[in-house]
Amino acid sequence: MPEIAEPEIKEEIKTLESEERQTIVHCKLGDNEEYAYRIWPSTFLIEHDTGRRAKLITAYNISFAPQWTINDGKGFTLIFEGLSKGCSKFDLKEIIPQDGGFEVLNIPRNNTDVYQVSF
Repeated sequence: MPEIAEPEIKEEIKTLESEERQTIVHCKLGDNEEYAYRIWPSTFLIEHDTGRRAKLITAYNISFAPQWTINDGKGFTLIFEGLSKGCSKFDLKEIIPQDGGFEVLNIPRNNTDVYQVSF
């Protein structure tokens, strides 16, 4: 009788876990200022140790370029891919072909992967 191989369950679980992890960044802007803002899809969380870029998955209360959102004082939320397990510090960088991209440097990693930043 032929031998039946065991499926690679461990690898499938590992892949699924990395796909399910997310990093959430709540962003606050000046409350009393009237202006428009937007986010570019070329916004990343860049890990210090490896240089790996966690991609932006979606955003709430902010438009994607080229559309604009008027500041309502509530800020916006960005959802990124999960950071690597060994990451201890990262940067948020909007890499765009003009000045004025969103940028927050040296964000220390926490155990919830939910962050509050101000611009």
